Amino acid sequence: MEVEGQDMASIRRDTDEPRKFDLPVDSEHKATEFRVLSTAAPHMRAFHLSWVSFFSCFVSTFAAPPLLPIIRDNLNLTATDIGNAGIASVSGAVFARIAMGTACDLFGPRLASASLILITAPAVYFTSIASSPISFLLLRFCTGFSIATFVSTQFWMSSMFSGPVVGTANGVAGGWGNFGGGATQLIMPLVFGVIRDIGAIKFTAWRIAFFIPALFQTLAAFAVLIFGQDLPDGNFSGLQNSGDKQKDEFSRVFYHGATNYRGWILALTYGYCFGVELTVDNIIAEYFYDRFNLELHTAGMIAASFGLANIVSRPAGGMISDITAKRFGMRGRLWALWVVQTLGGVFCVILGQVGSLTASIIVMIIFSMFVQAACGLTFGVVPFVSRRSLGVISGMTGGGGNVGAVLTQLIFFKGSKYSKETGITLMGVMIICCTLPIMLIYFPQWGGMFCGPSKSITTEEDYYLSEWDSKEKQKGFHQSSLKFADNSRSERGRSRVNTTTIPPNQV
Repeated sequence: MEVEGQDMASIRRDTDEPRKFDLPVDSEHKATEFRVLSTAAPHMRAFHLSWVSFFSCFVSTFAAPPLLPIIRDNLNLTATDIGNAGIASVSGAVFARIAMGTACDLFGPRLASASLILITAPAVYFTSIASSPISFLLLRFCTGFSIATFVSTQFWMSSMFSGPVVGTANGVAGGWGNFGGGATQLIMPLVFGVIRDIGAIKFTAWRIAFFIPALFQTLAAFAVLIFGQDLPDGNFSGLQNSGDKQKDEFSRVFYHGATNYRGWILALTYGYCFGVELTVDNIIAEYFYDRFNLELHTAGMIAASFGLANIVSRPAGGMISDITAKRFGMRGRLWALWVVQTLGGVFCVILGQVGSLTASIIVMIIFSMFVQAACGLTFGVVPFVSRRSLGVISGMTGGGGNVGAVLTQLIFFKGSKYSKETGITLMGVMIICCTLPIMLIYFPQWGGMFCGPSKSITTEEDYYLSEWDSKEKQKGFHQSSLKFADNSRSERGRSRVNTTTIPPNQV
């Protein structure tokens, strides 16, 4: 008990140490400011490396959809083949994201991210020699594993930025990375067109075009390895070797993540914001091409506007999360997430009902803004669910996004059971229904949407230190959680943020 008091005192002293970073930091050396135009090491450098590498993976994973009208003629793809390939492109990342979360907890985001990017890059190169529906499906499946780098991106930002700005950092990094899903709708038709104009026939041009995203992905991986750093104070391996960071046990990390019900709820709700985004990335170009008889390039440009909105919408979601938290704490983050994602579902329903091209484009853009902002809002909550098992919770939530995409495409967009407009309408209903469980998320130290904090004396220390047993505490393994708990007091909201009462058993 006296030791706990000394621990808290040491945390206070940490904040008074001379600053050795370009950005102001807290007691964990996490940046308390987010300067998007800065490249200062290690915080902002990690930010730029994370979003660029994730962007490259999104470009690769969704390089095929804008060229599907050409690819389907070359490989004789049926509607079922196209649907299966779309499902395959997002299904592989379901388990890859969970594994990525655990890898981040154990080995750090730098090594985990770069390794996966390099492992999946060959599949992008080999897409150029696909010769059948089966080979095309398998290559899209293997390429799709790369978007599990989303988890390392969010883990990395949560490790580099403090609570008051972590929602913004996660939102901008995730949004700019997801922006690749829209950018590829423009990039691939443009690259295809240039190669065809040089003299290649169209069935050769689309194959050559795939070398561009493959090379980009490879270069991004090496940049992460060479210039990245896991934590503000160094890489996982170096800190573990020096004794500044303990090497955690896989079983305990996984257990504390898998048994936290809040992670499962966020996985479900994320399945119907990010999962919907993945689904739309796979179907929207073909939808506009077929329904409104547009040119391939025109359909690609319209489809691109959905993904391109990520450059603004997802960061806006993260910022909204941080802004509401300053006034209302964690309860504000939860309310904002529920409202925004529900409105996204409403506009999705409307998109499936409108019949004119102009109205469809307008509603699609509004829908994209809300559903992508909900993604940013989700990862404004995730960093606070667990300190010890942050990677597992991030992986569960991210994996839930892919599960939602797989289920949605299986139910509504596989084969010809539903027209695409009917499928879009029903998808909107699913969004609204699957967002309701957010109401069940409750933090005893902060409260939930409808309930305040527990009436018994419960602090941030009680919540985060419960993940460590007495033997681990005696060895000092809990120090990082103790610092995180102290820095998380801002989630109480403005009215309670200065209340620093510590229960008797903590002093």
